[in-house]
Formats: sequence, C-alpha cells, structure tokens
Amino acid sequence: MTTEVAAGAFQRIASVAEVKETGLHTVQVNGHVIVLVDHEDEIYALDNRCPHMGFPLDRGSVHDGILTCHWHHARFDLCTGGSFDLWADDTPSFPVEVRNGDVFVDVTPRHDPVEHQRHRLGVGLERNLSLVVAKAAITMVDEAGDTLSPFAAGLEFGARYRMEGWGQGLTMLTSFQNLLPSLGREDRARALAHGLAAVAADSAGSSPRFLVTPLPDGSPDLKTLKQWFRRFILVRDAEGAERCIITALRSGAGPQEMADILFSAATDFRYIDVGHPLDFTNKAFEALDIVGWEQAEAVLTSLVPGYASARRMEESNAWRNPIDLIDVLGDARAQIPAALAAGQGQRGSWAGRAELVEVLLRDDPHAIAEALLAALRSGASEVELAGAVTYAAALRIARFHTSNEFGDWDTALHTFTFANAVHQGLRRLEGYAPPDEYQLLLRGVFDAAMSIYLDRFLNIPAARLPAANGTNGAAPSLPALDDLLDQQQQVNEAGNAVGRYLFEGGGAEALRAELGALLLREDRNFHTIQCVEAAFHQHDLLSADPDSQEEAVLVLVAAARYLAAHAPTMRAQGQTFGIARRLHRNEKLFEGE
Repeated sequence: MTTEVAAGAFQRIASVAEVKETGLHTVQVNGHVIVLVDHEDEIYALDNRCPHMGFPLDRGSVHDGILTCHWHHARFDLCTGGSFDLWADDTPSFPVEVRNGDVFVDVTPRHDPVEHQRHRLGVGLERNLSLVVAKAAITMVDEAGDTLSPFAAGLEFGARYRMEGWGQGLTMLTSFQNLLPSLGREDRARALAHGLAAVAADSAGSSPRFLVTPLPDGSPDLKTLKQWFRRFILVRDAEGAERCIITALRSGAGPQEMADILFSAATDFRYIDVGHPLDFTNKAFEALDIVGWEQAEAVLTSLVPGYASARRMEESNAWRNPIDLIDVLGDARAQIPAALAAGQGQRGSWAGRAELVEVLLRDDPHAIAEALLAALRSGASEVELAGAVTYAAALRIARFHTSNEFGDWDTALHTFTFANAVHQGLRRLEGYAPPDEYQLLLRGVFDAAMSIYLDRFLNIPAARLPAANGTNGAAPSLPALDDLLDQQQQVNEAGNAVGRYLFEGGGAEALRAELGALLLREDRNFHTIQCVEAAFHQHDLLSADPDSQEEAVLVLVAAARYLAAHAPTMRAQGQTFGIARRLHRNEKLFEGE
C-alpha cells in the first residue's frame, strides 16, 4: 500500500507498525515514491525507483543490509543508497527518525542532479555504459542547457584513453556536435548521447595514451619541425612525429600553423586510408574550434598514429592500373606552382565551375588533371577549386544507382568526405602564408578528383537527379521521410521527395531538422553520420550563394539517398535513449508503480 504525504522537512510518513507489517513499505511524498525498509530493527528510506531502469525497489529483497532489485539484480547499501554495481548508479537515501512509534523522513535532495550527472558521464565513458551516458546527456542538455561541457568531456576522454588515437568515435562525436544547430531542441541531447556513447565504445578495452615531452629548450623553428614531422611520417615513426607536434605547440604554434603542418603530411601520399586520416584531422580542428586551443596537445597528437600506419594509394593496384594515376598526379603536382602564379592576377573572376564539374565526372584522368590546372591558371582559388571537386563527389552519391553492390555506397562516401575535409581545411588556411612554395593541402584536391574518377562505375547507369519544376505558390509540406525510412531501400523515393520539396520552395531548415532526427532514430552508422554532416556543411556554403541554389538542393538529395540506403536499422540505441528520457521525466515504466 502506498500512502501519500505532503512535502516538508522531517515529516511523519508512516507508523513503525505499517513498515514492519510488510518490511518494504512505500510512501508517496509530494508525488515522489519512497520505500521504507525494516531491517534488523532499523528503518531505512530510499528512493523507490531503481536508478538503473526504474523498477520498483519495494519488489526487491533485503539480505545483510543490501537491497537487491529483482530486475537486473543491482545491489544497494540500505544505509547510504550506494550501489555496488556502477551501471546502476546510487539511489538517493534519506535521513530517518523514529518518534513515538512513527517514522519521520527528511526528503530534501542531497545533491545537485546536474553535477551528479557530470560525474556519471565520466563513469559511463570509462565503462562503456550507453544508458548511463544517455542519462547524463539528457540532464546536462535538457536541464542545464549545456552542450559544451559534455562534448569537451568526451573529446578529452577519447583523445587520452584510446591508444590507437583519434578514431571513429571522436569523429562521430564532433559530427553530432556540428549538427546541433540544425536539430530540433528535443533531439540535441540524443545527438550528444549518440556521440558520447560512440567515444566510449571506440575506447573500450584500449590502453591510455601518454603524451611525449617536447624537445628541450632551444627547439628549431616551425619550418624545420614541419620538415621533420613529414619525414617521420614517411618512415612511419609515430613517436618522433608526435614529439614534433608537441614541440611545435609548446613553441607557440597556432591553429593555422598546426593545420599547415598536419594537412601537408596528410597529402604527402595519395588518399591515405581512403581519406580517413585527413577527415579526422579536419574534425580534430573543428573540435578545437568548439572547446578551445587548451586541448590541442592531446587532440592533435592523437592524430599521429593514423598518419604513421595509414595505407597509401601508391600501394594500391586500382591507383596504378590500367592507368598509373600516381604518375598523373605527380605530373600535375609539379605544375601547381606555375598554375597558381599564372592565375594570381585573375583571382575573383573564375567562372568555370560548371564546366569543371562536368569534366570531373567523365572518364579521362589526364583531362581531369589538366582541367584542374587550367582552372588555377584562370584564377580559381584553392577554396573554389576544392568546392567544385566536393560538389562533384556529392553528385556521385546523388547519382548512385541501386543496382550497385551495397558496399559501394562507402566507396562514394569516402571520396565525398575526403573532398569535404580538403575543402574545409583550405578554408581554414585562407590567408595563411605557408613556408612552402604553395599550400600543400591543395594537392588533396587533385587526389579527390582522381578518386571521383575511380568511382565513375558507380554512376553507370546514373540514377536520375530530381529537377526543378517551379512552384504553385503554396508552401509544400515536409515529405513523409519517416514512413519511407521505415522500409528498406527507399533510396530513389527519398531523394526525389527531398528534391521535389526543396525545388517547390520548401524550407531547408525544417528539412535538415527532419533529416537529423531520422539519422538519430537509427543505430549509429559511422559513414551515414559522416555523409549527413558533410552534406550539411556543403549546403551551408552553397545556399549562401544565389548562383548555387540547385547545387545546394542536390547535396541534401545525396544525404537523403545515403540515409535511406542505410535504414531502417534495429534502432536498439534509440530504445536505450528512450528509457533514459522516460526515467528523466519520471514517467511510469511499469504497471503498478
């Protein structure tokens, strides 16, 4: 039987006889259920909800001063509420006084729930507990409106506690953080929970990283450190390379200088590890933009293992035969300085983007390399060239035909996210005068273009792109993408629905929020998260240009098609988050609560 009592400080909530009658007696105080436990002639008061998943603790059992929940067998010290199972969390306990046969309890909260969940986030990351992470994210985001500190905690944890360095987990976390402004308010905690849980899973079972020390005082200049860093990556010496990074940072190198060092080494070889190290580098700098440069040592050194161990496309048959693309790129690279010099006086007047994109999508690598060089000679900036290549890579996804092998989606995805990372990196380096003849990251634009060439078979035949048909004056309704993505392989349907909605004048902000919500509905897929986030980046840039409105639509079409291809999943992670949110809202999870 549950008795209801009004709120106060110490207050009478039951008689001793009532408690002893059952041994576990529940009382409702201001809508909050307390369980009173009679054990060895002492009465204890605890919150009746198991902090793990909300099962009523009065249905549990007591032995030797320990209350055990009968659902997942979490165990709690009766006196303090402390749990012996860290996945369950401590349950609040309350002071008890017995006066003249009556039980008085003070139910005043004993801790700040937000600060408690900050601590619990660390526990969830350390022990790879998705439910614990979700509860922490919900409290910190929904209650405190804080998205920065959970992100910073996840970034620091992932950078320090994964021996292999920066990986998929930190990339997903940063991608979700970047997506927050596009999401509905109700989805932001879910996004952070997804990202934080990805970091925990990626770090689980790994040894921690220990930072090396910088070179002694009197270290060489940045130009020399950059040269050494590139040499150490050449011979796959991660430790020597990491010491160069630490030394450069301790010498006062800032974001652009460090970006120049890292992006240069990432493009010394062709398209290393299908673009992941360069994309990870871009994400690492985006993460530091959010949390501040103070975490630069742990974050930037975490990139080094991926550089040193990366597979280089010089070693790939596809890049060597039947046409040796490494030789094509080598010849093109040798001409870049002269092409830049020739185009310097024409900067700001390049108008050949559409023609270049057409060439990029053809099947002649020599013509592609020459078209890129011709664009530079005609005044195209590094950023403009990278933007055109990134858009061409997005079109490979927008035109991906479903008759291809399913795994080929990832081939097109790798090219797009690599090109996007090169584009974002060159935008970051705008205005920086490198110590080399030119900004070496520009070489990555040529690598991305060759990867687009290699992906040409994915568009044979090419899926038809949606086209503008004008508007009828009425604002269109959002397409029912949630229903489409409940079914497998609704790729063309989803892409056409998105294209039709946007071409008819539908609002991109609402659509992006919907795509974000649908991304979060599914179980985490690293490549899908990368695709949607990169597409949103490109959409931001293209939609700001009156001459690129059709291109802005088509990058979102690409994102929708990729997402539809990878839905539905089991959605088990959404179930975990839903439980956490219901617990946070104090909803009843079980009949009879």
